[in-house]
Amino acid sequence: MLNSKLSLRIFIGVLIFGFIFRLHGFNNPIADWHSWRQADTSAVSRNFVADGFDVLHPRFDDLSNVPSKLENPEGYRFVEFPFYNIAQAGLYMLIGVFSLEQWGRLITIAMSLLSSFFLYKIVGKYSGEIAGLATGFFYTFLPYNIFYGQVILPDPSMVTALLGSLYLFDKWLVDKSERLLLFVGSGLLMMVAVLLKPYALFFAPVFFILSYNKYGFGLFKKIQLWLYATAILMPFICWRLWMSQFPEGIPQNAWLLNGNGIRFRPAFFRWMVYERLIKLISGYVGVLIMIVGLYELRHEKAKLLYLSFIISCLAYVVVFATGNVHHDYYQIVIMPVIAIIFGLSAKFFLSSKRMPYAALRVSIFILFAVGSFYFSWMMVRDYFNINNPSIVLAGQAVDQLTPKSAKVIAVYGGDTSFLYQTKRKGWALLQEPIPKMVTMGAHYLVIANPSPSDVLLGKEYLVVKHVKEFIILDITKKP
Repeated sequence: MLNSKLSLRIFIGVLIFGFIFRLHGFNNPIADWHSWRQADTSAVSRNFVADGFDVLHPRFDDLSNVPSKLENPEGYRFVEFPFYNIAQAGLYMLIGVFSLEQWGRLITIAMSLLSSFFLYKIVGKYSGEIAGLATGFFYTFLPYNIFYGQVILPDPSMVTALLGSLYLFDKWLVDKSERLLLFVGSGLLMMVAVLLKPYALFFAPVFFILSYNKYGFGLFKKIQLWLYATAILMPFICWRLWMSQFPEGIPQNAWLLNGNGIRFRPAFFRWMVYERLIKLISGYVGVLIMIVGLYELRHEKAKLLYLSFIISCLAYVVVFATGNVHHDYYQIVIMPVIAIIFGLSAKFFLSSKRMPYAALRVSIFILFAVGSFYFSWMMVRDYFNINNPSIVLAGQAVDQLTPKSAKVIAVYGGDTSFLYQTKRKGWALLQEPIPKMVTMGAHYLVIANPSPSDVLLGKEYLVVKHVKEFIILDITKKP
């Protein structure tokens, strides 16, 4: 059996290697997997750097009506409260050394590893050192988490704030010496989590079970818990009310619930169970580990706590059915629970007395774990690829050849990752005919991998630069 000191030393090694693994793709431009959402996030930070920290009016580069279906000439971007962007832009301006994008990746790396720590402590408390260490290990090294542990998205930071809040809340329930500090700290972290992503509220059952274990149904009489819930919800409500004044800056989001009617249809189970859970996250073999982990759950004293985690995740996936099917990064929220199940399985294989032949069961576990990592990595490794380097080259050319104040149409089907590369405000598609776009303020049209019909536009508008990878046109001038 591991003692706590040895377990902590091992876990520090896990974090060090977890940091090293997350440096893969560290220098990538924002043109890898889910670059659209990453570009929109980083654009808000870049505008903080350029225009000042107007956190109540966050702006990005996209002036189109694609996200909200409303004209957005100011480029408002009202989604999560911009905690992540404040940190990214602030560290870049305060310290420098790294690029803005690299600071974004470093923040996510730090948050991802901190999430591993919280899981290690929470599971270690309730299920022992082996389960805690294994949970932190799997959360750190599952290939899915390696990629999403370095992306420029607020979701990993939300998970960290949520887990940190749970960790402090649990300590607050039993630690009488620092109760106020723990209470306030937990509340602040949960407030941050909800402001970053309201999905954090799906984990209310976990807080309920922790409170129930301490107070029973007397928890409803505890004024502190009512104050806690109020303090968490009020800033979120205020932010949502403030956002409502800028509808042009709020992306349409109702479709994330069940916009295509996929909930509970066969395709829903195929995508969520097979494509995501079994194939992408578990690497086929890992699902066997998870089955054993769910079996081990029956023998856990804290099974109600773990079941509340599972119920929270299931509710989240079912409610946001279309969002979870459409975007694999939506599963960032459920990864702590996946890691917990893996950790409980490790406890069964590595310490259970119910299964004889210790060497055999350890060998089986290692074989399953290696297989899981390998097959999952075979799919995740392509997420780091820059599949269209032409948009990066074209963006660099636009930045070099056009005024900083120019507005650009970077045609990419509405995907703003191309526009982001230009470091200009503008549009990610031809929203209107070119003459109308000029009246809306557009100066340049840039097309990556131009077709012969695109090249013909050079007869109508001044060609700034034309190479195989792109063409840049000044649409305010004739040739």
